[in-house]
Amino acid sequence: MDSEQISAGRDRWQARYDAARKRDADFTTISGSDVEPVYGPPEGSEVPGFERVGWPGEFPYTRGIHPTGYRGKPWTIRQFAGFGNAEQTNERYRMILAAGGGGLSVAFDMPTLMGYDSDSPRALGEVGHCGVAIDSAADMEVLFRDIPLGDVTTSMTISGPAVPIFVMYLVAAERQGVDIGKLNGTLQTDIFKEYIAQKEWLFDPEPHLRLIGDLMEFTAEKVPAYKPLSVSGYHIREAGSTAAQELAFTLADGFGYVELGLSRGLDVDVFAPGLSFFFDAHVEFFEEIAKFRAARRIWARWLRDVYGAKTEKAQWLRFHTQTAGVSLTAQQPDNNVVRTAIEALAGILGGTNSLHTNALDEVLALPSAKSAEIALRTQQVIMEETGVTNVADPLGGSWYVEALTDRIEAEAEAIFQRIKDLAPNGAQHPIGPMTAGLLRGIEDGWFTSEIAEASFAYQRAVEKGDKRVVGVNVHTDSIEEPLEILRISHEVEREQVRVLGDRKTHRDNAAVQAALATMLEAARSGANMVPAMLDAARAEATLGEICDTLRAEWGVYREPARI
Repeated sequence: MDSEQISAGRDRWQARYDAARKRDADFTTISGSDVEPVYGPPEGSEVPGFERVGWPGEFPYTRGIHPTGYRGKPWTIRQFAGFGNAEQTNERYRMILAAGGGGLSVAFDMPTLMGYDSDSPRALGEVGHCGVAIDSAADMEVLFRDIPLGDVTTSMTISGPAVPIFVMYLVAAERQGVDIGKLNGTLQTDIFKEYIAQKEWLFDPEPHLRLIGDLMEFTAEKVPAYKPLSVSGYHIREAGSTAAQELAFTLADGFGYVELGLSRGLDVDVFAPGLSFFFDAHVEFFEEIAKFRAARRIWARWLRDVYGAKTEKAQWLRFHTQTAGVSLTAQQPDNNVVRTAIEALAGILGGTNSLHTNALDEVLALPSAKSAEIALRTQQVIMEETGVTNVADPLGGSWYVEALTDRIEAEAEAIFQRIKDLAPNGAQHPIGPMTAGLLRGIEDGWFTSEIAEASFAYQRAVEKGDKRVVGVNVHTDSIEEPLEILRISHEVEREQVRVLGDRKTHRDNAAVQAALATMLEAARSGANMVPAMLDAARAEATLGEICDTLRAEWGVYREPARI
């Protein structure tokens, strides 16, 4: 790019920056020195390929989607939490908000993630242990008691039964007197990554895609600010993928959901801004920063050039980041505070829109109140004390970072082609070509085998000592003391089952059965299922009853055996 083009780009950025809202904050260094809001090539210089880097707030958004960076709005501190029953988790949420958290993110227990009630034989011994137990809209009411849902953004990390959980959330808002059209937040709903990595599904892929399409239509009309899909790479990376695989598999899943929206006749410029992403921030600092920058660039280019998005917001990649749980070690767990801080800083320098920092004891149990506070304070120290919010994309133009960004982008593009080529003889799917490759890759176990190979290679490197992990295979001497960890009493399960039984006894069971029958009729007729499911939640139909009704109709997915 020649000097005149660079100068013109700087002028465009300046005009956007001047017109944007900035926070009332001190943007000087700790020594009192002024810093510019963005840095770029010196005046009069020529930089070949600079159009791939560009300026913040300008296509291809390598340097961020907003011209102001964090001077306009810092990332949202969104701590992921959930344990025991709804009342216990509600107390933790109020603690997080009182301590300065900016949003909530719900962790559900395994029965809820799999669409079973707490009184199901499949739930035995699991209620409340890896997240909060939610059986009905009444539990959702308790979960958000004294937390005005119209004033906070709420993320819910659940995919298989995401739609019934979402309608229960809507009922809880209604019972607070909140207009559901004003709700803001994110629902994960990413079923592709379940088949690829996390393995928490209910049905075959096609019925899940049917429900997701219904949800996209419903939220676009009724809850426009709420993002119905958070396409998740986090679980793909936690399963052992490389950074490039995490990026490529996740964005390919996102392209599949774009094709789903288009197949429903939705306008990409209307529904694409409702898609968000969820990435892992691992401990390989610069590679992670490059991954996030490449993600924005790839998404913007594909949305514009492949899927026809014309507006900026439809081309923006918005993403939440969580520090890498898989990087935490049971040995010398205090070291996890350091790892988490480094990973959080990588997410921030990569331009994340919201962030969760893991607690030091999460490798052993759900976070204690003390460790959760340390995790929260980690973000706050970075935000308030380090100066990283002063400059948009402070590492932009680094030869190393830009080379890594280009490399990861090229690796991801090669993987996209491999995914599309998985469809035999160019076979198409009614939804779209990327969807055809995704579904075939799931059916054949291709994604699973790719991740397994990457995971095995890393583990072998650790065992040989080529990859050094402090406290594990190097610097293993320690004066550490045993950690006090959070333990969930079995009384939580007994009480949850008792309360659920009482609710079932005292509700209008005829109304429940009628609502479930109406929902089943919608499933068979091809009508949008969300309104009928919402009515079932209002009648206090349980999560298990809703999911079992659909399992009886659609069957249960069983992963094929791999040889």
